[in-house]
Amino acid sequence: MSGRLVVIRVDIHTRGGRELADQMGFEYTPTFILFAADGAELWRQVGGLDVDRVRQSVGE
Repeated sequence: MSGRLVVIRVDIHTRGGRELADQMGFEYTPTFILFAADGAELWRQVGGLDVDRVRQSVGE
């Protein structure tokens, strides 16, 4: 990655948030999804976030 990580939090209790959740195919929160710069999904995790996995995935 280019040294930049963008984090977006989606509130699924709003209309837009629910639409995005439906589009991305997740039902449970929290759901974490990591995307590559080209938009390809690299991995997703439901529940608590594994910080070591995130660090490894972004090359830290």
